[in-house]
Amino acid sequence: MDTDWSQLRARSLVDEDSAILALHKPAGISVTGERHDTDLVELAAAAGETLYPVHRIDKVTSGLILFAKELRAHGELTRQFNKQTADKAYLAVVAATDLPDTGVFDLPLSVGRKNRVRIAAPRESIRRSAGRWFVDDADLLPAKNYPSLTHFVTVLRGPAHTVLALRPVTGRRHQIRVHLAWTGHPIVGDPLFDRSGAHQRTYLHSWRLALTASWRTPPELSLTAEPDTDFWRPLGESTAPPLLDHAADLLHTIR
Repeated sequence: MDTDWSQLRARSLVDEDSAILALHKPAGISVTGERHDTDLVELAAAAGETLYPVHRIDKVTSGLILFAKELRAHGELTRQFNKQTADKAYLAVVAATDLPDTGVFDLPLSVGRKNRVRIAAPRESIRRSAGRWFVDDADLLPAKNYPSLTHFVTVLRGPAHTVLALRPVTGRRHQIRVHLAWTGHPIVGDPLFDRSGAHQRTYLHSWRLALTASWRTPPELSLTAEPDTDFWRPLGESTAPPLLDHAADLLHTIR
């Protein structure tokens, strides 16, 4: 992984103004806070630039990450994530072919042994009805649980894999990864759930982000980071499918 901040910053730039910096993060580098690991905030600081992460994406996840350059903008933007008004969209390649055209994972999360995120119910208690995965309250584990909601649209189907566009309404740690894996649709290459070692990366990508930004005219921030060509490799594609923009529009209609 190239850790020269000036080169990484220039190559990954999505948008920038006096208050924010948006980058297209490559898979394999942390945003911040990973022990014994280089991260973007640390690299920027070593080069004399102070950045405040507005949100987090996992080290194994590629794509859009937004930083604030000043605390006032950071507060305005993070409040939208806390209030669940930030509009987020991800892409994932999953090892399954049985998903409907649209659906929702309405599955609360909990934290199990070794601080691992899991569904807050036994796996066999997960039910599916009309494109909705859920558990009954009576099946919830006695530990504390956190309501978690993920909407999805099927973008492309292959012989063994499916590409999904996903909108995590809540923003829990590992939410998309756990929702997909525990319902039998693990993300290809996910080190938490795919132990085959057959893939060089995790096929989860932070794709789009829209927020209100009072200092801009008009007062909005609409960001997109298209996946690199290697993202489509499990389906034998070399470029994004034409239906990708349509999937984004459809994702907004699901509530």
